[in-house]
Amino acid sequence: MTYNYKKPTLLQALIPIIFLIVALFYNVLVFGDGALDGSNQIILILSGGVGAIVAMRLGMKWKEIEKGIVKTISSAMSSIIILLLIGSLAGTWLLSGVVPAMIYYGLQILNPTIFLVAACIVCAIVSIATGSSWTTAATVGIALMGIGKALGVHEGMIAGAVLSGAYFGDKMSPLSDTTNLAPAMAGTDLFTHIRYMTITTIPSIGIALVLFLILGFTQGGSGEVTETSAILTAIESKFNISGWLFLVPAAVVFLIVKKVPAIPAILIGALLGGVFALIFQPEVVKTVADSTGSTGELMFVGIMKSLFGDVAIVTGNGVVDDLLQSGGMGGMLKTVWLIISAMIFGGVMESSGLLKRIAEAVITKVSSTGSLVTATAGTTIFFNGTASDQYLAIVVPGRMYADVYRENGLAPENLSRTLEDSGTVTSVLVPWNTCGAYHSNVLGVATGAYLPYAFFNLISPVMTITVAYLNFKIRKIKPGSTQTEAAV
Repeated sequence: MTYNYKKPTLLQALIPIIFLIVALFYNVLVFGDGALDGSNQIILILSGGVGAIVAMRLGMKWKEIEKGIVKTISSAMSSIIILLLIGSLAGTWLLSGVVPAMIYYGLQILNPTIFLVAACIVCAIVSIATGSSWTTAATVGIALMGIGKALGVHEGMIAGAVLSGAYFGDKMSPLSDTTNLAPAMAGTDLFTHIRYMTITTIPSIGIALVLFLILGFTQGGSGEVTETSAILTAIESKFNISGWLFLVPAAVVFLIVKKVPAIPAILIGALLGGVFALIFQPEVVKTVADSTGSTGELMFVGIMKSLFGDVAIVTGNGVVDDLLQSGGMGGMLKTVWLIISAMIFGGVMESSGLLKRIAEAVITKVSSTGSLVTATAGTTIFFNGTASDQYLAIVVPGRMYADVYRENGLAPENLSRTLEDSGTVTSVLVPWNTCGAYHSNVLGVATGAYLPYAFFNLISPVMTITVAYLNFKIRKIKPGSTQTEAAV
């Protein structure tokens, strides 16, 4: 890109970043977990304003900056549409019993002798089903903490297993906001991103499970898992649990394998969830409708509510009630707001050349694919510790390095995978990060107590750097082309 104004110095390029970091840090101190409700979005926009001031002082016109903002927002529109549809899919999968069935069967693999492995797997299943590590920790995670303590397992180990599974699912689920955010920042599509992540994620969770197995056998323990039985009973009291329900996620997986584009595949999955809700859970649909009228009208209202709005299934069991909730399409609006705000900041930084200047300073130290991935991982971890928010740890490095990866002949999924391998999973290891503060509070375990046992979260960034240095299945992009090829 050629600029017709003065090139920024490194210090000038860093001014908006410094403002962003300081403002976000103070913002999190003041608002705590509430920073995700909108104040972080305002900070992003204000940081974009600071960047615009720097750019205009260098001679750039506002119209150019505005054009860059619009272009950047446009690049994220497909991801925004996917996010909205995923909200609908989550709603109908809850209403149909798909998500409850996943939880129901997942919980039954618990066994006291392999508790840590089972806890990790259960949380992974629930997190994949819900797309949220936060929801998983606040529901099944709390139950597992109680069960583990009753069995005499160290609370740091329990929390480590819960968070390893929860973040594996959060990282791999198409329902997760970060799993959608990372490819949006890097410039690839959702399912390509998920498929490519398996190269590093499967070995990472495999090693973590082996370590939990070793810990589990050394811990021992005995006791009755009464709380699990209560959860299963509560789910059975409301839903008709059947293996046939898994035809819905199986259909979506089939569509993904057949390389059907994400938007129609997710829409079909959401609609299938609605159909199965009518077949398997008609009484639940009527309850959700909470209205009067004919059976047909109640069914229509119930399905529509699950697609666009809040759905909460009341079983009388607090843990289950917290889990069986969905915000539908409307529940994704806050994340959409965050993405748009981040794109405003990214658009200013990119169109003004400020990000390019920062990237140039970093790239001078990069001599290989391994060192570039290491620099990216280090940047995301730095932002987790300074900006105190996992979304910013994905957004800012994503915009910084997108062109650098492309110029070095690397496909965008290399960047999106690195952002998740090092940004998403390490956020929970920082006590003052919103994720670290949240999980520590919810599970009742200090960050320092569970950090040594959050094996998946610790291994993931090491794995992504190792794979890069080994040049194992690093996808290349041909100069002047959007086609990628795997290099082994």
